[in-house]
Amino acid sequence: MQVEIEPLVEIVCRSFKMDHEDTTSYIQEVIRSAIVPVAGVGTRLLPATKSQPKEMLPVARKPIVQYVAEELIANKIDQILFVTGRNKTSIENHFDTDPELIRNLSAANKQDLLKELRFEDHEAHFFYTRQRMQKGLGDAILCGENFAGEQPFVVALGDSILGLHAQSKTVLRMTELFEERHASCVIAVEEVPPDQTVNYGILKVTEGEGEWLRVVDLVEKPKPGQAPSNLAIAGRYVFSPVIFDMIRRVKPDARGEIQLTDAMAQLCEEGRRVLAVKLPPSERRYDIGNFPSYFETFVEFALADPDHGPELRAKLVQLLEKSRSAGND
Repeated sequence: MQVEIEPLVEIVCRSFKMDHEDTTSYIQEVIRSAIVPVAGVGTRLLPATKSQPKEMLPVARKPIVQYVAEELIANKIDQILFVTGRNKTSIENHFDTDPELIRNLSAANKQDLLKELRFEDHEAHFFYTRQRMQKGLGDAILCGENFAGEQPFVVALGDSILGLHAQSKTVLRMTELFEERHASCVIAVEEVPPDQTVNYGILKVTEGEGEWLRVVDLVEKPKPGQAPSNLAIAGRYVFSPVIFDMIRRVKPDARGEIQLTDAMAQLCEEGRRVLAVKLPPSERRYDIGNFPSYFETFVEFALADPDHGPELRAKLVQLLEKSRSAGND
């Protein structure tokens, strides 16, 4: 009888480990805080990023980081910490109120331009800290530990926009799932072509319930053919504070960087509840990581502009026809 009982105990223990829910009691019932890493140098967008942050590059009417902030605010986040670095002060300036500019525009009765500055009136609080050395995304998140405290929080990458003109409710869905399922981590994911897995953190998943999946492992930028799936991390996360301990355990990679993917993999190894939410087709990720993606995003957002989009569309048609005719000559 003893021989039969021991395997059964092992099975029960293993099952418990694979579904370790976060039972921490948080003071705050609703997740209201977000960390936005914006310290990256943006080398793939040089020379445009030589003297300005890539997060401040314009996409149609607004800089990238403004779309990110407005998306978070629309998803009930009202405390946002930007983890900055060298040459990033323009981000702070952008979210500050500029009384002199407002006075000048008011005196000139330029109501249309004053309307464009309404983002300054958002009832959100912006905070800033610096990542002193470029040591990877995991280290950037660790810079926000004092800000997050003992409460769960959102992470939104500062160079990724969800949904056309940031019309996305994915973060709200993620925070609600985090609370309902007592998760330690919820990750937004999107499907990518198999030959592009080398550009992303990729998830190994099992079936969940409804819209979510259970994450059992993560791999940072696997080669095609070695990826456990084609589900790529889409730049939005919800974490419990336990992630900070996981980050501290991660050893630097060959480039000296602390990978957030490795910290999340440790959550999975400990059997903590890590879940994934797929982006709906209407909320695709616009990743401004290189010139092709930047050009594509700018054009798509500009074409959707209610005032200038139709005129731009007509101009693009003319340019394409001219290019086609020149190619036939």
